Formats: sequence, C-alpha cells, structure tokens
Amino acid sequence: MNSFGKIFRVAIFGESHGESVGIVIDGCPAGLLINENDLLPDLERRKGGKQKGTTPRQEADYPFFKSGIFNGKTTGFPITILFENNNTRSEDYQKQRSIPRPGHADWVAHQKFGGNEDYRGGGHFSARLTTALVAAGAIAKKLLNNISITANITEVGGETDIEKGLQKAIDAKDSVGGIIECIVTNMPVGLGEPYFDSLESVLAQMMFSIPAVKGIEFGSGFKAAKMFGSKHNDAIENMQGKTATNHAGGIVGGISNGNNLVFRIAIKPTSSTPKEQTSLNWDTEQMENFSVKGRHDLCVALRAPVIVEAATALVLVDMMLQQQFIGRIIK
Repeated sequence: MNSFGKIFRVAIFGESHGESVGIVIDGCPAGLLINENDLLPDLERRKGGKQKGTTPRQEADYPFFKSGIFNGKTTGFPITILFENNNTRSEDYQKQRSIPRPGHADWVAHQKFGGNEDYRGGGHFSARLTTALVAAGAIAKKLLNNISITANITEVGGETDIEKGLQKAIDAKDSVGGIIECIVTNMPVGLGEPYFDSLESVLAQMMFSIPAVKGIEFGSGFKAAKMFGSKHNDAIENMQGKTATNHAGGIVGGISNGNNLVFRIAIKPTSSTPKEQTSLNWDTEQMENFSVKGRHDLCVALRAPVIVEAATALVLVDMMLQQQFIGRIIK
C-alpha cells in the first residue's frame, strides 16, 4: 500500500495540507554518515516557485530526523524524516468540494474511502508527498557510491525547446506535460530477477507511484516495435558485457547487463488548470462549469527529474542489498 522495498524499505505518510509529510526508512545499513545538509540539494531541486511554470507554493522543506541517526551516522534502525506543512490555503479546496476535479483522485477517493479522505490539496494523493521520497532517495544515492543517476527533461508540451513548450501552455491558459529521460551509469551486472521482480518490473512499479506518470519505456522503447531484430539486438563486445549499441536500455531478461540503464517516462499535463472545465457536482448530480482554484504547476514535469532520480535510487539500493552487494554499497 504505502510502503515499498524488500530490504531497504520505505513507508510514506502525510497529506498535502496536514501538519506534515514524511517517510520511514527501514533496512538502511548502519554506519552511513548522514545529516540534514546531505538532503538539501535534492530537496531544493524539487521545490516549486524556483522556475517558470512551477507552483508559487513554497515550503521550507527542511528535513527533521526523528529516529535512526546518532552521532551523525545511521544506526541500522528505522530512520524517520518529517517535513512540516506551513504554507497551505485549504479554503481553495473547501469551496469546490462538491465538484470532483477531472484528472485528480477526488472522485475515486470519495468512493473508496466513503468521504473520509482529506481532500485538501489532494490529501495523500498529492505530489507534496514526493518531498519525502526525494529525502529517502538522497540517502539511497549516498549508498550507491560510484553509481550515477541523472534525469533530465527532454520535452515539454511536445517541444524539445522547453521554453517554447511552456509558452504554448501560457498562451493557451492551460497546462502541459513532458518527457523525462533517466540514465544510470556504472551499473553492476546482475540486478533483477526473471519475471515478477525483473529490473524493469520493479522500476516501472516505482515510477508509476510518482503522481502524473502515465508511461515508461526502456532503451529504444516503443520504437523497437518498428525495428528489425538484427538492428535492435545489442552486440556484446567484451567480457565485461559492453555492447556496441544499447537498444535494450541496459536490461536483458529482466537483469542489468552492466551497460547504462536508460529509460524515459511520460508525465501528463497538470490536471489543475485555470482553463474552464466541466464536471459533475455530486450534490446536485448535475454537470457544471468550473475552474480550479489554488496554486498549481503549469507543467509538473519541471520538478520531476529529481523525484525520478530518487525513486530509481531506492529501487537500485534495495536490489543491491538483496544481491548481497553490501560491500559495494557501504565502506
């Protein structure tokens, strides 16, 4: 439900307009040097209000360690990290409670939880919770040593020119989506298990846990369907498994082959848009015109690269611990 991992386990909690959001990390090896400052660079990258097209809502996003850290090192016991919510405007959501916002979880949450859900700002479904995910990912990155994870935006609104894509949304008074590519270098060979725990399967599960993600492809992805097998196959060049091409994206048979791990995710347009829309008013049971109030991203993809990196790091650390690569993870 709200937890992920087999050895390096994370459990996420909180709501967008609740007192706080946070995460519990269990299974982190003891002895890792860590403090709040180690998390701040990635947390800063995730913040809104830092670039054109992001939400003006700004939170301090300062991590408060509540357990699992002693004398600047991990203890081997669960690490609890809290983030306070101080800049909320819940009245924006109270006014439109009767009209579930298209593209959001309002309707399904109302049905599933019988109206008991915290609907303010999307509650537990909010991307606000990715703050905690980024914090856990920053710790996971430290465990990965020389493995490098880099995610970048390659398209916004169908445009490779990011500014042009954003301007398209501004001119239309609407929102846009984007494409993010993630590349992991210095990958070890052997991560992943056939079938249900393949590296692609677990990465895909984690990526779809990030709000607004609607698709994922590895290596050549959907373009592979148009290629001949002889062209798509990656010729092995040496005993380290280096391949002449990387159409597989670094994964064969669900297992990492030592080449760069390459995948891309598609992020939908922000569901909250200033453009007038139509939806059901569940009090009157009639369709009504309305516009979403509040502070929202023009393009949520802009803030997602660091979240993708964090989610990838969590998967890789958990798999490395499962493979008993502990000696390679922490010195």
